[in-house]
Amino acid sequence: MLLSFIRAFAIVCITIPFSLLATFGSVTQKDLRIFYWVTRNWSALALRISGVSLAVRGAELIPRNATFVYAANHASMFDILAALAGIPGRVNLILKKELTRVPIWGWGLRISPYIIIDRANARKAMASLDEAERRIRAGSSVLLFPEGTRTRDGKLQPFKRGGFALAARAGAPVVPVTINGSFHILPKGSLRIKPGHIELIISPPVSPQNYSEPELRACVEEEIKKNYEC
Repeated sequence: MLLSFIRAFAIVCITIPFSLLATFGSVTQKDLRIFYWVTRNWSALALRISGVSLAVRGAELIPRNATFVYAANHASMFDILAALAGIPGRVNLILKKELTRVPIWGWGLRISPYIIIDRANARKAMASLDEAERRIRAGSSVLLFPEGTRTRDGKLQPFKRGGFALAARAGAPVVPVTINGSFHILPKGSLRIKPGHIELIISPPVSPQNYSEPELRACVEEEIKKNYEC
């Protein structure tokens, strides 16, 4: 536990200057080069500090200048770090509002290009999805976790329809992303960070034009199930 505390403290220490730099980049740059550089390098450094190695498979399948909705399983807070460090190109997270309450890091999230969802307010949640659709149509890729929350037992949970309705409305291909190994590093409800290995599997994009919305969700869910190892 002492080593876990030291790792967590070190992550907090690097998060403060990185968050301030990301905030500066969000405010001063239209192209947000600094912001995306910060998020990728902060994520990679936080993984290393935690003793977590990351392997990425399938990145070559993703054209750098195309727009996608990335859909990933969710077993740990380390999923966010792995996705930001491993998914090629720029990607904007769709996050729950509660994360913006974290001091300094959360403040940066509020003015970042990320999309914040207020799950307690249906009207605001719908407005956030409308904004996400607008961003996608403008050429910004997004990442969401269709299970809605982290699993408590390591098993995949049923996928919710919201992200797939968003992809269908925006006409953006969905990229299934399978994250293996993160559950054992920091499961939901635990404060102990354990060193380990995360594998990020990026599957070929699935076009919403070839499926109905329920079929699209089932196709992506089946692809992640096929690759998932708790």
